Amino acid sequence: MSSEEDFIYIEKIQQGDFEALSYIVDKYKDMVYNIALKIVKNKIEAEDIAQESFIKVYQQIHAFKKESKFSTWLYTITYRTALYDLRKNKINTQTIVNEDHEKLKSSAISQEESLQYKDKQYFVKLAIDSLPSIEGLLITLFYIDENSIEEIHVITGLSKANIKIKLFRARKKLRKQLNDLLKDELKNIL
Repeated sequence: MSSEEDFIYIEKIQQGDFEALSYIVDKYKDMVYNIALKIVKNKIEAEDIAQESFIKVYQQIHAFKKESKFSTWLYTITYRTALYDLRKNKINTQTIVNEDHEKLKSSAISQEESLQYKDKQYFVKLAIDSLPSIEGLLITLFYIDENSIEEIHVITGLSKANIKIKLFRARKKLRKQLNDLLKDELKNIL
């Protein structure tokens, strides 16, 4: 579905066609969930945030003015909803990141599962998940979702210069993390 198709479905939703919302949800549900997961680091909470984000989209669809891509508007809603959830629940994301990383790392290097984890995408995802929340989110938005710096600025509210700096640092950390993960995996194979 292109941006033009998004606008067609958005107009239908704005005119009260609730069925048109299902097309938008189907197209963006994975990315909305992934953004939420990058921020809250909890699958159940990420699912709740994704659902809440789509409810907000439906409730606020009349406010969308087609001045930017719909995905940017949707991701902004998701980002803010996730941040609000963090503040509301006072979650210490750094502790969660470290605990989850250690669990995933020990799981990834167990011999009985080593064949399952040789896929490159698994290691990339594991490395991204080990980054601090905002850096993982920026990597995902920029490289996986292919958002521009301007779009990320709109979504996160971070300055463009800050986004570039954080992306640079995140790439360095990601490279190191991938090297470490792959070295650990090679040790287990040999």
